[in-house]
Amino acid sequence: MPKYIFVTGGVVSSVGKGITTAALGRILKSRHVSVSVQKLDPYLNVDPGTMSPYQHGEVFVTSDGAETDLDLGHYERFIDEDLTKASSLTMGQVYNAVIQKERRGDFLGGTIQAVPHLTSEIKQRVRSIGRITGAQAVIIEVGGTVGDIEGQVFLEAIRQMRREEAPEDTLAIHVTYLPYIRATGEIKTKPTQHSVQELRRMGIQPDVILCRTDDDPVTAETRDKIALFCDVERRAVVAVPTVRSIYEVPALLEDAGLGDYVVGRMQIQAGGRDLSDWRRLVDRMMHPTSRVKVAVVGKYVELRDAYLSVKEALIHAGAAFDTEIEIVWVHSESVDTGNVAAQLHGVDAIIVPGGFGERGIEGKVAAAQHAREKQIPYLGLCLGMQVMVVESARAALGTDAVNSTEFDPETPNPVISLLSEQQGIDEKGGTMRLGAYVCRLTPGSKAGEAYGLDEVRERHRHRYEFNNAYRERLESFGLVATGSSPDGSLVEICEIRDHPFMVGTQFHPEFRSRPDRPHPLFKELVRVARSRAAGSERQEAVGQPVVASN
Repeated sequence: MPKYIFVTGGVVSSVGKGITTAALGRILKSRHVSVSVQKLDPYLNVDPGTMSPYQHGEVFVTSDGAETDLDLGHYERFIDEDLTKASSLTMGQVYNAVIQKERRGDFLGGTIQAVPHLTSEIKQRVRSIGRITGAQAVIIEVGGTVGDIEGQVFLEAIRQMRREEAPEDTLAIHVTYLPYIRATGEIKTKPTQHSVQELRRMGIQPDVILCRTDDDPVTAETRDKIALFCDVERRAVVAVPTVRSIYEVPALLEDAGLGDYVVGRMQIQAGGRDLSDWRRLVDRMMHPTSRVKVAVVGKYVELRDAYLSVKEALIHAGAAFDTEIEIVWVHSESVDTGNVAAQLHGVDAIIVPGGFGERGIEGKVAAAQHAREKQIPYLGLCLGMQVMVVESARAALGTDAVNSTEFDPETPNPVISLLSEQQGIDEKGGTMRLGAYVCRLTPGSKAGEAYGLDEVRERHRHRYEFNNAYRERLESFGLVATGSSPDGSLVEICEIRDHPFMVGTQFHPEFRSRPDRPHPLFKELVRVARSRAAGSERQEAVGQPVVASN
């Protein structure tokens, strides 16, 4: 039977539960313990698929087509496992499942209540992921903060599970924040004490308290005080200071003794611990020998979490070359053909990520045109591929009357149009082309050479596709389809023929990148960008104009 580790948060939101959960998963895997992870989100949405990126950040897509919280991306990157829809459970899903059972008469006319009906559904979903994956340990992160009214049913279900399972089969970790009062020069523990009291009122006594701090060290006296007033072992009070990179956290927690405590307390059969490869990876990230500047031209750049997997995939690719990636966030609404050169001045590569809606589209088209004409390495992701096609088609056809039907349903040249399978679909949630699909690669293409494979499986999230009626004319112009569905009907990858690297993908390669195994397309983008940056530096050294500044 699996062990269950519950991770809750207190004092403030965004305290780092997701990274803590992911890091603990990496620590256990380094001990040869099989791990799976699950996120419990208290909101009533069925999933974040219809939520604004400004509210929720990135929607992470699993291989089996679930639209999930961005924390699942952290889990996958740290534990190097492909998760499924079972790893994402929202309160909306719980209510929906229970109401459907009631409508079918499954409860035989009984009154439906939060306890036991909602809690039983939650417990069943939590326990099922252990059975599905066969993992020795399942780590369950509870979204939100202790005290939030919408999370109380999740906490009650956890209380019941801890009562029903053997003492050594569950563990409660509480992540809190220790504020520093600069006027008095003190770290204050009272908010943590109150947060633990609130958790205990829900019937859950934490076994471990992880104390997030910024720059100031947590003294032994402070840890003793927290242990005393929160009724936990002193060695189970762990300081988690802010670090430069999230990838430092596993080693930080390991060095603080968290791994040993969890394995011992839960009686997990584990092998010898070994984070040496991970430490070497982090060392490369922290000590780069070169730098490249990459512009990300998007419409949600005010909230960087909207492009979280893109950012992390760039970091992974940079680490493979001991290269620091300086990301320049460019709002696509601020870009046009008149200022694009100034907006993208000095960058070594351009990424146009995914998105929906007409706002900022012409700025993305201008960025694609700039990349094509100035031979700047370019990677277009989903919508980024589509604007690349629109831009090339406008040049090939000699008219601006070219567009996607998403943005102009009456365009005379719909080079991007609605997928046939999407015709007649009115509901928005969970109805796009979602999940992993096979893509066959053209031998000798830049994409094919980057992958080194004949076919790949990549994750999708879109409704619109390349219009094959324009395929021949665009190929004669220089935009060629180098990846397609197995039957050849859907274009999955486009690239510009005579260009150092201008590739667009209808899928989202960023979802499959790993710290120690960067995605091939991001890796190739960074490799070409490094060459461009080195060439620019040589030109500057001899007083010649820099290509990127043209």
